Amino acid sequence: MSQPDDIQVLWCDPALLVINKHAGLRTLPDGYNPTLPHVKRLLEQEFGRLWIVHRLDRETSGVLLLARTAEAHRSLNTQFEQHLVSKIYHALVIGNPDWQEKTISLPLRPNGDRHHRTVIDLDQGKPAVTRLKVMERFDHYCLIEAIPETGRTHQIRTHLSSLGLYIAGDKLYGARKNDFYSDVGLHLQRDLALDEKSIGGIGLHAFSLEINHPTHGERLKFEAAYPEALAYILEQLRELGKQK
Repeated sequence: MSQPDDIQVLWCDPALLVINKHAGLRTLPDGYNPTLPHVKRLLEQEFGRLWIVHRLDRETSGVLLLARTAEAHRSLNTQFEQHLVSKIYHALVIGNPDWQEKTISLPLRPNGDRHHRTVIDLDQGKPAVTRLKVMERFDHYCLIEAIPETGRTHQIRTHLSSLGLYIAGDKLYGARKNDFYSDVGLHLQRDLALDEKSIGGIGLHAFSLEINHPTHGERLKFEAAYPEALAYILEQLRELGKQK
């Protein structure tokens, strides 16, 4: 079975299609330029009609779930609405907090400023809860596990930035002039060539997603390998740590 645009298929059956979306690829059509590539258009060429169940930001990589029937779509939507879906993200952030675990509960309002960012709004925002845990620490960075208990737009990015932690390469919530690599201060003089898809992302990866199968109810967990760029940067940060 071919994989359009080098999209990695993690699971495929008559009801479900699960992929590891690469950074830089849109989940749905762009509102300004609908001709740009997006997941639905690329995959429907191979798998027939698909229903988007949830979204990942264009810059975010990782597990993305699609339904292959209307019935599966309804079942999965219900699971999301009833908080039966478990999602785990990994984020490489600039900063090193003094806590090991933290739960942040701050209401969010999308498109809340002139840059179209999600903002914290205690009066008009919708409830949003994210559980955070530091997985690895480096000199000026850390790898954080983020578990969103709600599914607000840019929830993890906004909650982290409210703590003074910015995802590497995030020009919207972090340093606008920097990219994934300058944010972590690494030079790209290496043998492994990174293509445009690898460079177009940020240090946020949808690592796993757990659902009840919409047809037979079995609990399933899908995990997506890190994109090439994030894996390389983490490898380099670990090596730098060993040298000190």
